[in-house]
Parts: sequence; C-alpha cells; structure tokens
Amino acid sequence: MSRPVRPLIISSEQQRELRAIINRPTAAHRDHRRAWIILNRANGLSQSQTAAKVGVARPVVIKWEQRFRKSGIAGLADSKGRGRKPWIDSQLREKILVRATQPPANRSRWSVRTMAQSAGVSKATVQRLWSANDIKPHVVRTFKLSNDKHFETKFWDVIGLYLNPPDRALVLCCDEKSQCQALERTQPSLPLKGGHPCTRTHDYKRHGTITLFAALSYLDGKIFSSTAARHTHRQWLAFLKQLDAETQEDLTLHLIIDNYSTHKHPKVKSWMQWRNRRQHKAQGLDRIILHFVPTSSSWMNLVERFFRDLTEDVVRQGSFGSVQDLVQSISDYLGERNLCPKPYVWKAKGAEILAKIQSARKALEKPLMYSHL
Repeated sequence: MSRPVRPLIISSEQQRELRAIINRPTAAHRDHRRAWIILNRANGLSQSQTAAKVGVARPVVIKWEQRFRKSGIAGLADSKGRGRKPWIDSQLREKILVRATQPPANRSRWSVRTMAQSAGVSKATVQRLWSANDIKPHVVRTFKLSNDKHFETKFWDVIGLYLNPPDRALVLCCDEKSQCQALERTQPSLPLKGGHPCTRTHDYKRHGTITLFAALSYLDGKIFSSTAARHTHRQWLAFLKQLDAETQEDLTLHLIIDNYSTHKHPKVKSWMQWRNRRQHKAQGLDRIILHFVPTSSSWMNLVERFFRDLTEDVVRQGSFGSVQDLVQSISDYLGERNLCPKPYVWKAKGAEILAKIQSARKALEKPLMYSHL
C-alpha cells in the first residue's frame, strides 16, 4: 500500500501572491519555478508528480516545500549571502567611486577606460560600479543662474501674469529669433523609409539670415509674427506698431520681454509713452505695459518654447535655396498653426522654482576642491 500524500495547505492570499509571481513578466525563472512547485503541491499532487511536472528533481521539491512550510512566501526567496562574493577590495572600490568626481591631471573628466587603467581593473568593473552608484562623468548639463538684483520682483511679476491674467488685457510673450539661416544642402537628401533613416549632406550653402519677431498670446496660443532682414530698434518698433494694429483697441497689451537693448531704446520708449497717452484719453487705461524677465532667465518667456518647436519642425531639417524660401516655410508653418493654436500652460509653482534656485546658489557658494589622488 502506497504512502498517503501529505497535503500542503495554503491560504487564498498566498495563492494570489503565487499566481502574481507566475503572471509577472519580469519574474526570474527560479521564482517562477518555485511558485509552481508550491501551487502544484497545494493542488494535491505528490512530490514526485510535482517534480515531473515542473521539471526538477524530487529533492528540489522537498527543499522548497519545507522552506514554504516554515516561512511562507518569504521562504521562497534566496537567503542572504548567496551568490558570487565581491572580489574587489573595498578600498579600491571606494577609490574608483570617489575619484570619478575628481578629474585627472590635464583632463576634464574620467572615462571607464582611463579609470580602469589607473585603478588596475577592467573597464567592465568600472562601468558596473559607476552604474550601480549612478555616476555619469560623460553627462554634462548646462545651467545659468540669474544675478539680477531684482530677480524675485521681476519673477513674481511675470509669473503673476501667467497664473492670474488681468482683466481687459492681452498677455503676449514676445521675443526675436535672430540669425535664422537659410541653409541649402549641397546634394539632395534621401527620404525616410523602413530600415533607413533620412539623410543629408554635412556641408551647405549659406543664402543669408533673417530675424523672426514673434508674440505668443498666452491665453489661446495664437502667434503674431513678422520677419525682417535686420534686428534693430526700428524693426522692433515696427513690430510693436503691428501688434497695436492687429489687436483689439480696448485691451491693454502686457508684453513679456527680455532685457535686449532694442527693447529699451529711447525711440521705442518715446513711442510707447505717446501711445499710452492717446489710449488714456480714449479708453482710460494704458495700451502697452512691458514686463521684463530677470537677466539670464529666458526660460520664463513661453515664446521660447514656440521657437524650439519652430526650429525642430521647420528650420533645422530644412534645405532652403534662398531667404525667401525660408520666410515662406516659416509663414506656412505659422499659418497652419494659427488655424488651431495650442497654448503653452505654465504649471510650475513659483515657490518651488525659487527654492530650487536658492538651493543652486548655495551649492555654487561652496568651494569645489579637486585633488588628483
């Protein structure tokens, strides 16, 4: 008479956890196999039957069944200390990690190969250590902190327009995209197709440049624009007059601009004063109010976001046989965009931005000491 099968009782919660391990695509094969061992035993199969079905030896089934009876689901995990022991010396490991932040003599950064040669290990070892500690000497990000003495005042002035636009007003983010080059590739490009990227020659012919004046309406995303061959206060003043003519007369235009000298030219100021006096007589309010972003803070002007889209969609990948071709391409792009304008919405909280800026300033005040070990 055969020996009766000793049942393995599991709870419904344990069964759900085991099923989750089996259905998890990222689960390790060993975890998947151990979960099946316990489920098969819980379904009434004997140890021999379970071993045959899962594809392991019977002692393996016995081992994980005993571990499960003792510790439950946690017993199916590998014990601490298993696996290959680290062979690299702790001092050498610390040296590789610390020196990664200290450029070597006559170089601006370490590479995995130069560090491996200096430390006497393989480049794969250096790569694993750096990756495990999120160290990336090859990655550099640019930054610029404003030194404007009135930074916070200007900051809240601009952010306030985004978060709480005034009544009877139109908020316009204005700037110039200067030096837009009409570049023509010297040979025709091959089109994009499956398995092959689009191509273009590395050299080009220069046909001149233009300046694009643009004003982004914050509320609806519409773009007011003008192109000019030059970039002086005359062209900027002409663009202001264009905005004055193309917008509703009974509104105040709040222009968010940078600190470029053309925006503060005496003739520009004189015309604005005259226009505001005229508006006061007719409507009882100013026609144009300028809001200057802090120095080195063009990221606060949302029209820069539009300039990026224009560069990616039209200018950078294009080939233009003349300045007129470039102007026409930009005009067509703006015409299509204004048929269904998309606003850029400011979502960042002012207090959080200021906290990050203050943290960055404190970091800059700390002396950076580089020593070559």
